[in-house]
Amino acid sequence: MKKTLILAGVLGAFAMSAHAQSSVTLYGSLDAGLVYANNAGGHSMWAQGSGAMSNNYFGLKGAEDLGGGLKAIFTLESGFNLNNGGYKNGDSGFNRQAFVGLQSDQYGAITLGRQYDSMNQYLAPLSEAGAGFGNNLAGHPFDNDNFAQSFSIKNAVKYSSANYSGLQFGGLYGFSNQADGFANSRAWSAGASYSNGPLNVAAGYLQLNNSGTVGGNTSGAASADQNISARQQRTFGAGANYTYGPAQVGFVWSHSQIDGLQSLSSGGATLAGVSGLNLHMDNFELNGAYHLTPALALVGSYTFTDGTVTGTGNGDQSPKWHTVMIGSDYSLSKRTDVYVAGVYQHASGSMGVNASGQAVANVAAINTLSPSSTNNQIAATIGLRHRF
Repeated sequence: MKKTLILAGVLGAFAMSAHAQSSVTLYGSLDAGLVYANNAGGHSMWAQGSGAMSNNYFGLKGAEDLGGGLKAIFTLESGFNLNNGGYKNGDSGFNRQAFVGLQSDQYGAITLGRQYDSMNQYLAPLSEAGAGFGNNLAGHPFDNDNFAQSFSIKNAVKYSSANYSGLQFGGLYGFSNQADGFANSRAWSAGASYSNGPLNVAAGYLQLNNSGTVGGNTSGAASADQNISARQQRTFGAGANYTYGPAQVGFVWSHSQIDGLQSLSSGGATLAGVSGLNLHMDNFELNGAYHLTPALALVGSYTFTDGTVTGTGNGDQSPKWHTVMIGSDYSLSKRTDVYVAGVYQHASGSMGVNASGQAVANVAAINTLSPSSTNNQIAATIGLRHRF
């Protein structure tokens, strides 16, 4: 009897130890509110917003300790529309991330599956759209640099380094999964960041071949969930932010070189007259935050987007966008907060041509909203966000 009790105790301790070495976590973010736009598709709009500040998603992530500082890891993450419970970013179960891999405390992680690119991982967190407060409405026009996570990369092999005294780096390659076109509909990226006390700096690069619906390869790396469909897209940039007491200020620059446009959309509405054109955009963003109290923060950003359109047959065009955001966030707890924010965008220049070959005036198009019928657009939102 005594031996039986000892054996049971040993087996129980072993089971508890094995359980402690493995973990599975359910996590997510829920963001809902009211959104007003003075002009969306030619008329004012009041709507219940889903993810006006932060994307709505839920996921599972887990790790198993394999010993020697090595772990098996996985993530399954799905984006959805909180208003109706339907999928967002494509009609698939885990449409944001779905990967498995190995992680070493010393050397970093290798993962395989659907994942976000390195530029989004390292540089985007320094922007207003990708920051902790988050503001999808403050994203750059058409989310041309994917800072607001419009899409992720399928069929991807990704490396993420360990943290070496504040330095982190990594890269990603997304296979086209086509037997007759290795380079068609593939993607690759690289990025790095460095943190030293109050200073954070980062840089990144992303290239997409035949992104969106170009080439008709739905299994390719470049996802059709993005707002841009083109023969080739190169996006790169750099940024920095600095924290001093309750204040933080940052600057981010990104450049998107989009060649062979097939379609361009905002808020689900497609712009006319851009097919076959080349669009190059430079985004210059200044952002900041100030905590009046540990719970109450004021945030703001200004982005100047300088564009060039070629291939119109009517000379080069120079579309420009000025986007200003100001908001306030109040934390009810560590996981729940309420927010209010307003965004103004002014557009100028022209972009694309009509059926007669005449230049089409550029219009304002705040990220996630249908484009205005004029060169100005104003939006405001108030909402509640809960993270778990």
